Order: sequence, then C-alpha cells, then structure tokens
Amino acid sequence: MSTTKLIKIVTHNADFHTDDVFAVAILLLTLDKKVGYEIIRTRDDSVIQTADYVVDVGGTYDASARRFDHHQIGGAGTRANGIAYASCGLMWKTYGVQITYDEDIAKRIDEKIITPIDASDNGFDTHSPLMEGLQPYVIQQYISSFNPTWKEDETSVYEAFIDMVMFAQKLLQREISVLRDVREGVSYVHSAYQNAEDKRLIVIDEDYPWHEVLSQYPEPFFVVYPNSARDMWRLKTVRDNTSSYKLRKALPETWAGKTGAELQQITGVPDAVFCHNKRFTSAARSKEGALALARIALEN
Repeated sequence: MSTTKLIKIVTHNADFHTDDVFAVAILLLTLDKKVGYEIIRTRDDSVIQTADYVVDVGGTYDASARRFDHHQIGGAGTRANGIAYASCGLMWKTYGVQITYDEDIAKRIDEKIITPIDASDNGFDTHSPLMEGLQPYVIQQYISSFNPTWKEDETSVYEAFIDMVMFAQKLLQREISVLRDVREGVSYVHSAYQNAEDKRLIVIDEDYPWHEVLSQYPEPFFVVYPNSARDMWRLKTVRDNTSSYKLRKALPETWAGKTGAELQQITGVPDAVFCHNKRFTSAARSKEGALALARIALEN
C-alpha cells in the first residue's frame, strides 16, 4: 500500500466559476503526472491552512507560498491594460511559460483565454450584443451551465467541477498546440505573399492560417488553397478585418448560390463545385480550376 502524500489543492465550495475551474486546470498541467493529488472544495480556514496550493479562496496572493486568491482588499495586481488579475490569471502568470515552454505562446494564451476570464470574474464588461436580442455564447456560460439549478441538489457538484477542470485542461492543451502550428503556418503565408507575382491573388499549398496575415497586406483580394480533405481547392476573399464579413472584393454576383453544372456553365470552369450565396468563397475540384475561378473574379 502506497504511503505517498497526496498534494492537497484547495479551492472554494458551492457554485464553481470559469476562474477557479481554469486556475485548477492550469495547476494540474504543471504537476508531475506520477504525483497524486486531491482537490478539496471548502472555505474552512483550518483546511485551507494545510493545503499545498490554495486557489481562489483564502484571501492571500503569494506565489512563493502557492496561494492564489484575488478577493482580498486591494486585489492581486492589475495588467498594463487595466484588467485586474483573478486567480486564473495569477496561475497563468506563474506557470504559463512552464506549461507552454514558450513566452510568446504563453502571452497569446493569456490574451485569448486568460485575460477575458479574469475580466469577467472581476466585473469588467467583456462583450456587447451582436444586435438586439443576439448575444454571443461565451465560455463562462458553458462552465456555469454545469452548476446545479434551483431544482437540482448539489450531490453531484464536485463531479461536475472535476469534469469542467478536465475540459479546461484539454482546451488549454489544444490551444497551445494550435498556436504552435499557427505560428509555423503564418511564416509560409508570408513567404507566399512575398513570392507572388500578382499580389492580388495568393496561392498556398496547405490550409495555412492565412486570414490575419493577408489582411495586413493591402493588395490581396483572393487566396487559393486546398481544403483539409484535399478533395477540392478553395477560392476565398480577403478581408481587412477578420472579425467582419466586409470583403475587399466579392466574387461575381452571377455566381452567388450556384453549384455544379450551373456554375460550370456560367464560369466555363469544368470542375467548379459551388459558390456561396454571400460570395466570399467558391471551390473547384482542382488547383487549376480554382485558379481559373480566381482569374475570372479578378477581372469582374
């Protein structure tokens, strides 16, 4: 029978939030997989005092003592952008580079995931309605939905908390992997732009992350690349703002919503497949076909 002491991680009980869920997930990503741990949800100070790590409870921030709360008077510090740290951000500030092995990726994860979580937990407005009656569905709502409702008892809240921590771990690991691949792919897109004879049309040989890169250059109207299944080549429009669908140059109006034989007849491209109604993307079965569509679109 093993006598190895478990690492004791304490966070608050009752309803869980995105902040404490992600803070615990970050901590678990730092621990040696061979070392056991226990997670205790409590506000009992006598238990808190015995913990190896305390997260989002306890009234103390001291990374050297492994205490990561932000509810004390005066908080636990503020970023240069004015967003106060919550426990999630304090954990990432301490362990982000250790987890990612990369300062730039740690910074990008903080900007993309951690800072918005901290902002929401500290009462900052993080988003506005897209239009009247239309709100974005954010990760805080997803996490919160697993707390018991007023009609449910709290017997399973611990299991739900652990499920959310596991989800947060997987999400962070996935985002780290994505950012590594994005950084490599971005370099290929820059090269494709630099080498393009006609910089209105950029051709890349993989489905690299091109949107933000090409929006930085003034000339590109279209990009051609293979889809992930490599069974067709996509023609897409470039936008100045990747958060908007305002196109630099839309595909021809006569193509809108057309597919198969009808699109082939209109374009004269024998393997044309479809064109979206909103005219921001089209496709052909071959690279040659997609390039033919692009050349037509450039002249219209």
